[in-house]
Amino acid sequence: MAVTEQEWLREYALLALRVNRQVTASAGGTVLIYRGPQEWSEQVNGEEPIPAGRLVDDAEALLDESPFAPDRARYLAAQVTALRAVARQLAGEELPLPVYARECLGVSAEWLPEETFQQAHDLLDAALPRSAGSLVDRLHAWQAAHTLPREQLDRLPALIDKAVAETRRRTNEIVPLPADEIVGCKLVPGAHFRAAGDHEGGLRSTIHINTDLPFNLADLLYVVAHEGHPGHIAESILKDRLLVDEQGHFDQQVRFMLAPSFVISEGLGLHAESIVFPGDEAQAWLTDNVLAEQGISRDGSDFAAIHRAQNILFGAWANAAFLASEGHPESELAAYLSRWALLSDAEAGAALGSLRASGMALYVLGYFHGWRLLDTWLEAADRTTRVRRLLTEQILPTDLEPTV
Repeated sequence: MAVTEQEWLREYALLALRVNRQVTASAGGTVLIYRGPQEWSEQVNGEEPIPAGRLVDDAEALLDESPFAPDRARYLAAQVTALRAVARQLAGEELPLPVYARECLGVSAEWLPEETFQQAHDLLDAALPRSAGSLVDRLHAWQAAHTLPREQLDRLPALIDKAVAETRRRTNEIVPLPADEIVGCKLVPGAHFRAAGDHEGGLRSTIHINTDLPFNLADLLYVVAHEGHPGHIAESILKDRLLVDEQGHFDQQVRFMLAPSFVISEGLGLHAESIVFPGDEAQAWLTDNVLAEQGISRDGSDFAAIHRAQNILFGAWANAAFLASEGHPESELAAYLSRWALLSDAEAGAALGSLRASGMALYVLGYFHGWRLLDTWLEAADRTTRVRRLLTEQILPTDLEPTV
């Protein structure tokens, strides 16, 4: 008897939960955002761990028997292919990083030429205030000049709220958002992230900010748009309403973070600020609504150009991930990140543990390649329509690649 759609989706959710359980046990961090039926997660938590080799077989069984229409089957197959690749790694099979990235993320990831990063350095050189010192010194001085003092961190939730209101207003002009949505802010010390947008289900979400890291007020809209609107929170709420509630696509509540859908989400997040604040609009809004109140005066810098350069420099992290996968010493990785990603010695040292953690190589590859893919795809006359598609449809990276 042929498997039904509901049966297939249940087995898909169980596979994702089982793979995530093993990744969590081996690496200590989750790679799954799960809001599906509680009884399924309870079933997996209560069972003996299934050998990774069997999880590979389970993935292949799902790939062999799909009850869905072609387009939906292709999307779901890409997510299952990612789960299979991670299960293969858990079973002891060492996939070269480019192969692993293609299987998990659905993108071609190769070593990037340093000329790409030099162009970003040139962009920063023109965008930062003119001053003595090296480019990295000037970048860090600019960041320090716009940093919220630690003794004023209690003001951050109110600033986040103000930024959320403006990013929601602008996003709502692109695609209607639920009027009664609630987005809070929580300050969390000791987190492993800089910021995170968490859609908690329904109409409630929270933007988490790591208070152990300095908060650059020039990045306020860059962060809030990425984590909130039109970034992660907006995408989650809209897809829950349009795909889960209206179309029954329950797989949207099983979001594996090392999969092609992650590439699209992070690419959208990195472009989120420029989508709703084209040109210098973000800098103008921040100057009028935040920086003046903090006594931070104009210094001739170009926030939009600085953020674009920093997005490009995620490619230097991607190259460092290749170096880490090839077993290069930490001193070489730190030197590479200092030279090309413009990290301080302390920042480069802190980055090393992340790059060697399970899944982090894919994470940084997904960031850069998602940004680069959308950078080309969004440059079109129907840009607004394309943004709506990113927020409301299940799209694969291959859907955005130019046709020959």
